[in-house]
Amino acid sequence: MKLGLISLGCPKNLVDSEVMLGIIEKYDIEITNDPEAAEVIIVNTCGFIESAKQESIETILSMAAYKTEGCCRHLIVTGCLAQRYAQDLFRDMPEIDALVGTNVFKDIGRVIDRVMQGERVMHLKDDDLLPLPGAGQTLKVSLSGSGLPQGKEIQADPRKLTTPPYLAYLKIAEGCDNFCSFCAIPLIRGRYTSKPYEQVMAEAKDLADRGVKELVVIAQDTTRYGQDLYGKLRLAELLRDLNDIPGLKWIRVLYSYPNTFTDELIDAYATLPKVCHYVDLPLQHASDRLLHAMRRRDKLEETKKLLKKLRKRIPDIVIRTTFIVGFPGETEEDFAILKEFVVEQKFENAGVFRYSREENTAAAAMPDQIPEEVKQDRYDELMAIQAGISEETHRAMEDRELEVVVEGYEEGEENLAVARSYREAPDIDGSIFVENAAGLKPGDFIRVRIEQGFAYEVVASRL
Repeated sequence: MKLGLISLGCPKNLVDSEVMLGIIEKYDIEITNDPEAAEVIIVNTCGFIESAKQESIETILSMAAYKTEGCCRHLIVTGCLAQRYAQDLFRDMPEIDALVGTNVFKDIGRVIDRVMQGERVMHLKDDDLLPLPGAGQTLKVSLSGSGLPQGKEIQADPRKLTTPPYLAYLKIAEGCDNFCSFCAIPLIRGRYTSKPYEQVMAEAKDLADRGVKELVVIAQDTTRYGQDLYGKLRLAELLRDLNDIPGLKWIRVLYSYPNTFTDELIDAYATLPKVCHYVDLPLQHASDRLLHAMRRRDKLEETKKLLKKLRKRIPDIVIRTTFIVGFPGETEEDFAILKEFVVEQKFENAGVFRYSREENTAAAAMPDQIPEEVKQDRYDELMAIQAGISEETHRAMEDRELEVVVEGYEEGEENLAVARSYREAPDIDGSIFVENAAGLKPGDFIRVRIEQGFAYEVVASRL
């Protein structure tokens, strides 16, 4: 049997997809990238904001078409959209044969077996893998969970990497306890749950043994890691132990929060040679009034002190952030404070999002919702400001030497490689285009000199 999987959304979702593929590989199932040839298609969805939900729905419908135009017999929907809108999806989309929630995706083997036996399955929690009324008799389950032998040592989850061989994501926690008023993640993924320390280390060592050179540490809130399980923040300790794993070259951390970015963590960034001097710090806004309405725990002056401390302790630090414009009640004065903050701080990388009104969040019920055209105007203005800052930053890098990892070649160009340095996170930030690059392979680490900087990319020459 052939199976195809489409993974949408963030790297955290991608890790779940890779674990599902690792489980599926234990059975007599062939993984295919051709949906037309797949008898089972899984769509691992995102449901974070409206545009992501729309993409997920469109993808489900597109894959459902292969039931008449291809070999597909069973369509399974997993991930955030499945968790959040299970009843609606099951009612309105009869093409879906199974829905699998965010906390039970490791049961994918059992779910596949059930749909192959003719059942229509909704599996959102541990104890609900039962046939729905009218689905037929309960049949013997021939697949059982992951099917992996359980020894005394903690084992890494089975996982089929879909990233390039030199790169992998390491998810250290699930869910979120921040309960920002605009965010539905706690409603979808639940409370913050750290993965046991020993399991995280086992997974990291397994990835390094497979040849991974760049390890990207992720969670909805990485800086909170360990507090729920051990009563203390353990990210700094984790980075020290990851730094000792042979084979790893770069360790990058994403999704940090200002209020738990401790001095101990700053010291880990500053002193550990494998930890990239790249801080991903989603700040969302600069107006204290708006930050309070967003239920953020940080204030502008506290954030400024943290940024100053980071730059003083780690002079070559790269700071990436994200902002939301058009949050309910955002005034021109609030937006002016945000613009002033962005100009003052000169973030190396910054993303801007238009506020998305998500049902069942606190912000959705707030008065003074901002018109879409105002959101768009503020988005365009802030992005233009950041583009100027990024170009200025990249031009200041001219003549600087950097180590980069080669990711491939510009289409149709055998002598122009596409690469990243510690300054660029995969699939998020811009690229470095390396000239005189013939003969290089993806995953090669080389040194380059920056020749010319632009707003979202730089051109370099191979040394």
